[in-house]
Amino acid sequence: MAAKAERKLRVVADNRKARFNYFIEDSMEAGLALTGTEVKSLRQGKATIAESYADARGGEIWLINSNIPEYLQANRFNHTPKRPRKLLLHRRQISKLIGAVEREGMTLVPLKLYFNEKGRAKVELALARGKKLYDKRETEKKRSWDRERGRLMRQKG
Repeated sequence: MAAKAERKLRVVADNRKARFNYFIEDSMEAGLALTGTEVKSLRQGKATIAESYADARGGEIWLINSNIPEYLQANRFNHTPKRPRKLLLHRRQISKLIGAVEREGMTLVPLKLYFNEKGRAKVELALARGKKLYDKRETEKKRSWDRERGRLMRQKG
């Protein structure tokens, strides 16, 4: 069998601090319930998910505090930029995520907001555990040492 070709994704927003602040346990793809002006704003490449998170409310998963700015040409039919957005997942996935958040004290963090090959807006959602300050220092130390080791190896030849 031939290897699967790399999927074509157009990344709109990336949460780069998430991997520094959290231990990523599991990740999954979720759809977003959006209005027309939100999609048009995303297609322009304007969105931030740096300080956003996902939360379980009423048996559903919602993306909270993500910022999709208003679409300028929409006039009065615009959306509110920081409204909660429903994530589209299967019932089994929702129950798994809710159980992990409630029982194990984990957090749902969005890693990436993108358009898939069919042109649908998706979010990569991670089940994560928060890092303590000493874990963050250890990560920074390791990253610094790896950078220095690479520099030394290049100098040696």
